[in-house]
Amino acid sequence: MIKRVLISVSDKTGVVELAQALAGRGVEIISTGGTYKTLSAAGINVVNISDITGFPECLDGRVKTLHPKVHAGILAIRENAEHMKQLEELGVETIDMVVINLYPFKQTIMKDGVQLEEAIENIDIGGPTMLRAAAKNYQDVAVVVDPADYSKVLEEIETTGDVSRETKFRLAYKVFEHTSHYDTLIAGYLRSKLGDESFPETLSLTFEKVQDMRYGENPHQKAVFYREVGAPGGCLTNAKQLHGKELSFNNINDANGALELLKEFDEPAAIVTKHANPCGAASGADIYEAYVKAFEADPVSAFGGIVALNREVDARTAEEMKKVFYEIIIAPSFSPEALAILTAKKNLRLLQLDDISAKLPAGTYDMKKVAGGLLVQDYNSTLIDPESLKCVTDVKPTDQQMEDLIFAMKVVKHTKSNGIVLAKNKQTVGVGPGQTARVTALRIAIDYYGKDKTPGSVMASDAFFPFSDCVEIAHAAGIKAIIQPGGSIRDQESIDACNKYGIAMVFTGIRHFKH
Repeated sequence: MIKRVLISVSDKTGVVELAQALAGRGVEIISTGGTYKTLSAAGINVVNISDITGFPECLDGRVKTLHPKVHAGILAIRENAEHMKQLEELGVETIDMVVINLYPFKQTIMKDGVQLEEAIENIDIGGPTMLRAAAKNYQDVAVVVDPADYSKVLEEIETTGDVSRETKFRLAYKVFEHTSHYDTLIAGYLRSKLGDESFPETLSLTFEKVQDMRYGENPHQKAVFYREVGAPGGCLTNAKQLHGKELSFNNINDANGALELLKEFDEPAAIVTKHANPCGAASGADIYEAYVKAFEADPVSAFGGIVALNREVDARTAEEMKKVFYEIIIAPSFSPEALAILTAKKNLRLLQLDDISAKLPAGTYDMKKVAGGLLVQDYNSTLIDPESLKCVTDVKPTDQQMEDLIFAMKVVKHTKSNGIVLAKNKQTVGVGPGQTARVTALRIAIDYYGKDKTPGSVMASDAFFPFSDCVEIAHAAGIKAIIQPGGSIRDQESIDACNKYGIAMVFTGIRHFKH
């Protein structure tokens, strides 16, 4: 039976109503600090923790519940005769329910300009200790960490006078989930202050649920979307949905790919993606020009795709986009006129991401889950190392070709390997993604988009050419310049082939595999 309850909460949501209901059933309520003041002010009969321990709160409240009369009352196993005998000898009364939530560490570290000292003061000590003690002794003690559970607990108490063992077990699990999350946040914050860029020996990560999904990649798969606590700016988790139906698993994955590529550009740029691969990408004098070029790069694949833009969508651009069926349009903002045009399409999702161009900070992890393990690497934030960039052929690229080569390398960096991208005038004119042979990727890039588009274009490859066959095919298609990492033992064969056909070739020294 619930006869004695300890309540000490940082989040006061619903606590007065909870305490009033308990007091109305004759339950003794013990409390601390701010919670004690809140409940007393509400006219609830409440006992101060110091009256239980016989010891005053001290050290600015750092010590108030760390006392045997508290923890023995929580941890004693009621069916253990020796435990109960010891409580009697020590003059300790049992505590049947613990209602606690912790100092707001997460909210503190997410404030602008927070100092280490303030963060440290918001590390709760007594709260987690009592929560863990109560959860360990769940068969005898109900432990409530989430205000959302108050109504469930009250319903059971009002019906039976106690909380069921099944509910106690579920609440105990929730405690350890909560304290694990709390401790992981603390460890992650402190690690960030060390400035240590090495990978830790043990890696603990914490995420919070954003939403359940209708299904995963396929209808028979269950799925959910989690947000990284303190995710940096420019991430999809920070986007505001302005219109359209709920995002799907594939929507989120594909949109993230579009955003990663978009961040490579400072000038007005538009990206159209399909199945996490770019099918059209372009930059222009303004966002209208950039979008039109990106769409015209591959209007067939654009159908059902995702569009990402790094400038406000105006009415003129919106009029063009409404002609095509898109799943999602992401932009930093939409003009009122553009919003009116696009919201006329019922199912089109519109996402506003204010800081869409924000680069990911140093120390960002790129992770891939494998069965039984996790692959973790630094995020690929480098495009080209200027000191490694060199022309290796007799013919040098023109200034325009060099701009197109860099543009093409940005796109191929975010194309599944093996990947080839063809570009001209800062517009993709061919994308060959995710092939087992590089030469196949090149043929797809040339043939699918139309051979009439390739003359005068440039080519980017995410990795080196193991043979000169790609150069031979490039020459036949009218490609005039190539950019690739280099580093093959047969580099000279490709260089000689380029020299034979008057093609400029630039080595970057940096590979961009993406699997």
